[in-house]
Amino acid sequence: MSVAADSVRGVSRHTTFQFTADPSAEQARALARHEGAARFAFNQGLRLHLNARDASKGGTDDGAVKIPWTGFDLINAFNAWKKTENAGRRFVVDGSGVAELEVTGLAWRSEVSAQVFEEAVVDLGKALKAWTDFRRGKRTGRQVGHPRFKKKNHERGSFRIRNKTSKTKTGERAMIRLGENGRRSVTLPGIGPVKVHDDTRRLRRMLATGRARILFATVSRRGGRWRISLNVEAAELHPAARHRVREGTDGGGWAGVDRGLHTPVIAALADATPSVHITEAPKALCTAQPTTRRLQKSVSRKVKGSQSRRAAVRRLARHHERVRARRHHFLHQVSNVLVKTHDRLVLEDLNIAGMLANHHLAAAISDAAWGELARQITYKQAWRGGQVLSADRWFPSSKTCSACGSVTAQLTLADRVFVCDACGLTIDRDLNAAVNLATWGEKNFSQVLDPEARGQVTNAHRPDGSGPRTRAGETSRDDVGTLTATAA
Repeated sequence: MSVAADSVRGVSRHTTFQFTADPSAEQARALARHEGAARFAFNQGLRLHLNARDASKGGTDDGAVKIPWTGFDLINAFNAWKKTENAGRRFVVDGSGVAELEVTGLAWRSEVSAQVFEEAVVDLGKALKAWTDFRRGKRTGRQVGHPRFKKKNHERGSFRIRNKTSKTKTGERAMIRLGENGRRSVTLPGIGPVKVHDDTRRLRRMLATGRARILFATVSRRGGRWRISLNVEAAELHPAARHRVREGTDGGGWAGVDRGLHTPVIAALADATPSVHITEAPKALCTAQPTTRRLQKSVSRKVKGSQSRRAAVRRLARHHERVRARRHHFLHQVSNVLVKTHDRLVLEDLNIAGMLANHHLAAAISDAAWGELARQITYKQAWRGGQVLSADRWFPSSKTCSACGSVTAQLTLADRVFVCDACGLTIDRDLNAAVNLATWGEKNFSQVLDPEARGQVTNAHRPDGSGPRTRAGETSRDDVGTLTATAA
């Protein structure tokens, strides 16, 4: 099942369909070859780049050395190298005993798809650009280091293949296809039809009706399993699944979402009406801790480099993958409930990296995956035509009274009930924070960024006097209420 590039109607979103592969022994070896080829191309591209920089610094060749920085230049550099003597050579001895040097280049390059090499060095180009942009101050956020060489890992790895079209007698045909060897199969170039555990019917129907187009496939190995992720350009959701369009002057309907450890998620409106209340989380990491400890001890007792240690590492990797899947399943359930029942949501801009400095709560905070939940809510709400507003990091949602607006200075993590000293309001701490977030959204709904707008909305303040300053990329008090609309 394939679809031409120009036949998709009403395309406006990108999504991913992930299938767990069930390859044969021969296909598993082919997948491992492609994975190793991607790692090899990345490392060789980085080596060519570093050699060119060293030659340029040394002043050799009168400064005429061209340093490959972009993905396009790296592809050209790798393609030129793979046919040279440095990539491969052999000595051929004729009948008279005379040996001649024969340049073979990269002899095994025909065993894998050429796209694997190209996509790997393109990723290297993106990594180099992120590093240079961070050094020049063009990129904010966490520090971006220089790309490093990848080491061989028997449990983790990936490669990417684009969905090109090939001409056949019956017309053009996509290289990545579904359903050729049964309903549960995905055909990959250079590998063939691979069986998968999941049914591909939904995606096949979207492709057949022209409502989707496969862009590329990412094949990854985690926890001893191969997974095929198809990045799809799809049409908008059905109008019945989208939220109604509100008028520009309508500032109501906002629901605040408070994320916590005691109560995982609670959503409430500005009138203190709780709409979603999730009281328990699976706590996948904490629940699986005894098994994790036992498997980690099993790995530490094995001799390094032995087959027994490799088998123990595989068991530990599969266990971690189950923990991750359990956590993500819960997060998808919560995010689906929130975006289906609310068209306007307000989230807190939590300093999760700073919270992890508390070693007493770091494990619980990591297990809660607040950042992943916010990411899922953001893109799912965009699919349904809803709005998501992020309250500034310094807004005291938990310490502010939702009735009178007074701020209580003394409020510890152990206080689960909020009691206002001014008006005497007694309310659950998490519900009070959610109500405050909803109220904040109604007051600041005009700060929802319009893709056509440019500039920023600023309501910044900072304390007087001296004090510690934040590092580059961190949100500070100077950024309170500041939202920036980037160019589309």
